[in-house]
Amino acid sequence: MNLHEYQAKAVLRDYGVPTPRGVVIQGAEGLDAAVAELGELPLVAKAQIHAGGRGKAGGVKVCRGADELRAFARGLLGSRLVTYQNAPDGQPVNALLIEETLPIARELYLSITVDRAAERIGLVGCAAGGMEIEEVARTSPEKILKEWVNPVTGLMDYQGRNLAFGLGLSGDQIGAFVKLVKTLYRVFLDKDLSLLEVNPLVVTEAGAILPLDCKMSVDDNALYRQKTLAEQADMGQIDAKEAQAHAHNVNYIALAGNIGCMVNGAGLAMATMDLIQLSGGAPANFLDVGGGATAQSVAQAFQIILADTNVKSVLINIFGGIVRCDLIAEGIIQAVRDVGVKVPVVVRLEGTNADKGRALLANSGLAILAADDLTAAAKLAVQKAQEGAQ
Repeated sequence: MNLHEYQAKAVLRDYGVPTPRGVVIQGAEGLDAAVAELGELPLVAKAQIHAGGRGKAGGVKVCRGADELRAFARGLLGSRLVTYQNAPDGQPVNALLIEETLPIARELYLSITVDRAAERIGLVGCAAGGMEIEEVARTSPEKILKEWVNPVTGLMDYQGRNLAFGLGLSGDQIGAFVKLVKTLYRVFLDKDLSLLEVNPLVVTEAGAILPLDCKMSVDDNALYRQKTLAEQADMGQIDAKEAQAHAHNVNYIALAGNIGCMVNGAGLAMATMDLIQLSGGAPANFLDVGGGATAQSVAQAFQIILADTNVKSVLINIFGGIVRCDLIAEGIIQAVRDVGVKVPVVVRLEGTNADKGRALLANSGLAILAADDLTAAAKLAVQKAQEGAQ
């Protein structure tokens, strides 16, 4: 789960990390109050969306006059901002963060994330802040600084100093940077984050170090114990089908293909998607109904899949272990009748009571295509999708 910039900065302030003074507005009518609270212009206005690249896409602007700020806010609020990270549809701009401007001497990059290859939490720093870090890593990998945290000892001061020296900091800035890094590391652990990114981390002309921007991603698996953060989730920033799936506790991710997938088990879902691709097709989604799939969850999954108008066929791949295949078949039949599925549905059942499940499907009187083999099922789903696209 991602937090907006203003939400992430509020978390930092709770830990004593200074940030630029700012006011969040949801409508242009709040501009006058924001200007009055922050004081003199110029002020910077930032679109609050869950994507990077806002500046290049026109979502960030330093406004030197009230009229300029008002025109920018009215033009951006209620629109969809498209960046290189959320193209082609973009995301809705429902809030703006209005902040004071600072006299910036340098812009740095700093992040904390889980390095799965190293199996440790990693700190990443770069003297080229304010830029696309992926591009810097590709063209100038020597500029990327890394420190891995030993889970036994935790983050050590010398690791913060290593980063500070590599970033070209000196004097009192080194101690301030080490203190900041240790605080960010504590935030990362306390809030069950999977990413904490500060880009840019600025050094002001007076030598102060503070985050000008901040991105936080919370581990979804830990939201049950991060209820305060979970309540701040902006579901309007994600695909509408993904938001619906989240409401029904269905694991769904929208993709760009035309073959809807419904599978029980994440590993089996990935294998199913691979086979569709191998058979010349493209999956429209990842959807895992879980090991305890029921008739109701199957019906909800159908509704989510069919909300995608690009779907030309549906492939259901169920391995009956915890749940019996005949119960799944009953759920599929009920869902097809209730939802009114109008695209070909290919079903592959394997496992407990698979034969009974196939018999139920065959005798349902519905246009459900049964397959005994997963490869054959994938090829059939691809064939039907191609026919539907013609």
